[in-house]
Amino acid sequence: MNTQLSHDHGETTTPLLEETIGANLARTVAAFGEREALVEVPTGRRWTYAGFAADVDRLATGLLEAGLEPGDRLGIWAPNLAEWTLTQYATARIGVILVTINPAYRTEELQYVLNQSGIRTVVAASAFKSSDYEAMLDSVRGECPELQDVVIIGSGAWDALAGTAADAERLDRVSAGLSPEDPINIQYTSGTTGFPKGATLSHRNILNNGFFVGERVNYTEADRVCIPVPFYHCFGMVMGNLACTTHGAAMVIPAPGFGPAETLHAVATERCTSLYGVPTMFIAELGLDDFGSYDLSTLRTGIMAGSPCPEHVMRQVIEQMNMSDVSICYGMTETSPVSLQTTTSDSLDQRVSTVGRVGPHLEVKIVDPGTGEVTPRGEAGELLTLGYSVMTGYWNDPEKTAEAIDAEGWMHTGDIGVMDPDRYVQITGRIKDMVIRGGENIYPREIEEFLYTHPDIIDAQVVGVPDERYGEELMAWIRLREGATAPSAAALREFCSGKIAHYKVPRYVQVIEEFPMTVTGKVRKVDLRNQAMDLLAEGVK
Repeated sequence: MNTQLSHDHGETTTPLLEETIGANLARTVAAFGEREALVEVPTGRRWTYAGFAADVDRLATGLLEAGLEPGDRLGIWAPNLAEWTLTQYATARIGVILVTINPAYRTEELQYVLNQSGIRTVVAASAFKSSDYEAMLDSVRGECPELQDVVIIGSGAWDALAGTAADAERLDRVSAGLSPEDPINIQYTSGTTGFPKGATLSHRNILNNGFFVGERVNYTEADRVCIPVPFYHCFGMVMGNLACTTHGAAMVIPAPGFGPAETLHAVATERCTSLYGVPTMFIAELGLDDFGSYDLSTLRTGIMAGSPCPEHVMRQVIEQMNMSDVSICYGMTETSPVSLQTTTSDSLDQRVSTVGRVGPHLEVKIVDPGTGEVTPRGEAGELLTLGYSVMTGYWNDPEKTAEAIDAEGWMHTGDIGVMDPDRYVQITGRIKDMVIRGGENIYPREIEEFLYTHPDIIDAQVVGVPDERYGEELMAWIRLREGATAPSAAALREFCSGKIAHYKVPRYVQVIEEFPMTVTGKVRKVDLRNQAMDLLAEGVK
């Protein structure tokens, strides 16, 4: 292989885990039964690994007695609760496919997911924030013929289900018939157009991904991981929960939903060694007025992922939060999710400017989107991933599956990447976010990184908007530090002048208090683009 091509294989020294999630948990319980497995900070509830496994078995037995069988689909619709985690492992124990339902869904999306995946049972919180889950489920039940049972967490029905006497013999008999290749999780990707697609993931997919993510940040049974990111997404349930249970580490739930103060309180009081978050979460934590009052001395590592990390935020996390070994991860739901990750031995520059190198037992390459040819190192193209982590497909959607995974098994990510001579990859944007201005390809990430150097800008997002002369022009959406005066478009252009190429200088500037976000913390650029179009139609200059 030409070493100068953008193609890399991960190391294979540590073998893949060729077992089910239930079998893996049993091994962890045997080794670390008395160590703490799960802590729910708001309620003070705690489980050792032995106690956690016992409650998982009770719930799994309850699900079997309720008539669920391997391959049936169970939906979970709730924020981060201990019951969520128990349900994750109970369904895996008996081969029931867990369908993770986005807590932000409304009735139309809920009904679509219930029917598209053929969910038989839903476990749900009664309500969270402005969402009345119980009422929404009641309103769609008549339109969902396969839905038989709705169990509300905390209700008598839940207590009965979760309190069933464990039938170890029956559980072991069912578990013995399961395979690591069996699908065990369906996660609906948050598409920007049309209905979401159900990425179908196997035991082998997510168990190994959680394990190797934990390996790269050197987890052991002594680690305590604060998980403020949502369980319904791979970040919470795979990189969080499965990374912990494959190493005997403790899962710490700081709150049902993200709050910066609740997160740092959990780190301090539970003596956490690792903290997860998307960049906007870390920005919120660092921005707390009483940030300095939290004892973060036990932190050593953590994971930042979900969206590109501004370099200055990464440096603050390392210097001010004691997270010297913090890791950047890159991936997507369809790859279980992580395919690239930095390690604790990578230099600071590699950790702030790249998303690391390919993970163990995986392959990545960067190709020209037009020709499919592998690009030389240093040249941008679409990032593709191959290996154990690639999903089994989109649930009941072979057409969409074939669009995403080619005949050789490569997952086409839709992300633009550049591989350097040392095989580190930088993600420079989405193919669909790329702006073509007067024939020049512009990657918004580069401009956003530059705008962070402005003393009054704390966050920036750049989108393309239609332009008669150039085809597209740039609009910068910016969040300002408290007390700062909004710069005019002319003033911002002056700040950029001579520092970045003229065609990369934003023509339009809009100040915004909060960016529209997905539940997983990604900025919804499609919403910013739509708002920009409305403003331009009103004559904004």
